[in-house]
Amino acid sequence: MARIVMKFGGTSVADLDRIRNVAGKIKREVDAGNEVAVVVSAMSGVTNQLVAWCQSLAPLHDAREYDAVVATGEQVTAGLTAIALQELGVPARSWAGWQLPLHTDDAHGRARITGVEGDTLRADMRAGRVPIVAGFQGVGPESRITTLGRGGSDTSAVALAAGLKADRCDIYTDVDGVYTTDPRIVARARKLDRISYEEMLELASVGAKVLQTRSVELAMKQRVRIQVLSSFEDKPGTLVVDEDEIVEQAVVSGIAYSRDEARITLRQVPDRPGVAAAIFGPLSAANVNVDMIVQSVSAEGTTDMTFTVGRSDLPRAEQILAERSAEIGAGAVLTDPDVAKISVVGVGMRSHAGIANTMFGTLAGKGINIQVISTSEIKVSVLISAEYTELAVRALHTAYGLDA
Repeated sequence: MARIVMKFGGTSVADLDRIRNVAGKIKREVDAGNEVAVVVSAMSGVTNQLVAWCQSLAPLHDAREYDAVVATGEQVTAGLTAIALQELGVPARSWAGWQLPLHTDDAHGRARITGVEGDTLRADMRAGRVPIVAGFQGVGPESRITTLGRGGSDTSAVALAAGLKADRCDIYTDVDGVYTTDPRIVARARKLDRISYEEMLELASVGAKVLQTRSVELAMKQRVRIQVLSSFEDKPGTLVVDEDEIVEQAVVSGIAYSRDEARITLRQVPDRPGVAAAIFGPLSAANVNVDMIVQSVSAEGTTDMTFTVGRSDLPRAEQILAERSAEIGAGAVLTDPDVAKISVVGVGMRSHAGIANTMFGTLAGKGINIQVISTSEIKVSVLISAEYTELAVRALHTAYGLDA
């Protein structure tokens, strides 16, 4: 008998028919003799509607009341799923995040989990009931409902799996696993049987939408085995596991891309200590995340700084930099929202040379100019013009031998 946490995303519970389908999948695991706990997201589109109502009433709304409103979407789904299971003869009960409780800090709208108490749920499971937990939510230090930010239900599920010491956390979504790249772009993309935490974390951070980055971070820290499965097809999924569980590791596991990038260049920045802090400090204070950074020093005692931010953060970043550039005596601020980040990821890079050279040569062969480069131990990312995104992904997928 295994102890399994099953998590179902918004598309998996989008309407009553899909909730019945989810209930059937849960019943199969129960009938197989497994102990099961379930985490659910809000029905597809519900959270967007709740957020829109809050913003319509007050653009600068009370974040605590915002959390109280948007957390209701998951609670509705949890109750409906429990009802659907009861109709199938499976004892079930819904749980809100504060009832577990799942403890968080007080950063409303983007809270971080500080602990999960699993004793009550374990007792429920031993009594033969299936707990259906509302994802995306917890309770803060002042006993107020908190939410974890978009994609937070994945993180809820992994945290619950860690708290329950589950054998596995199965995350059901609208895809049947993790692919070497987006199969909508590359028809010959392959589904991976297994992928390491490190690779999945890098892929998630650079544009792959299968798993939320925070959930992978938590899974890696707590050593929770994740399986990505389809809610709509009965197919084997992809296991996200420790690197030691993968017998033979590929040099490159996947190609990811992100069109949610914008490039900023700050010209003629004075080349003196403290200037970088004067630029990036205010951006950090405004919660503008800076990613790729390149600095080139000229002979005149100035430097050009090029970096990327999320496209949605570009207006805020432009406003901040216009003020800061005048204060530090820099020149023009140039921006380009029509860029894409392409990333090659694989733990095999640690022991193989020439991975970056293959990437650069392949892109050059297709006439694609590289604007910015950044690297990590198992990743190489480049910034290119957005119009070449699909061409670059297809060419690199073939160049690294990933085609099925």
